[in-house]
Amino acid sequence: MKKINILYWILTGLFAAFMIFTAIPDITVNPEAVKFMTDLGYPVYLLMFLGVAKILGSIAILIPGFPRIKEWAYAGLMFDLIGAMYSVAALNGVGPAAPFVIFLALGFASYFMYHKKLKETASAA
Repeated sequence: MKKINILYWILTGLFAAFMIFTAIPDITVNPEAVKFMTDLGYPVYLLMFLGVAKILGSIAILIPGFPRIKEWAYAGLMFDLIGAMYSVAALNGVGPAAPFVIFLALGFASYFMYHKKLKETASAA
């Protein structure tokens, strides 16, 4: 139980930190983030929305409890990553989109460990 809990918090902390780190340029409407979005063909006003959604999703997966909100947060964060990976791959090819696989794997691992932790908690009770 302790090993599962530690692994869950490490994976979830890393995943949430990555998502928050990528949300900051979106919220501050950083010129590089604006260029990235316009190069992909998306409107600039989408930046602020995505940034706030990533921050809220990251907070939701870090706060204990609230299983339904946590499920939606994981889904939203994964949709964001998959959409970004697809957009980059469609514009620049598979090579530049390959690093997204690492972060998708981190998100899936965090989600997997979340459910493993829930199962352990339920069986211990």
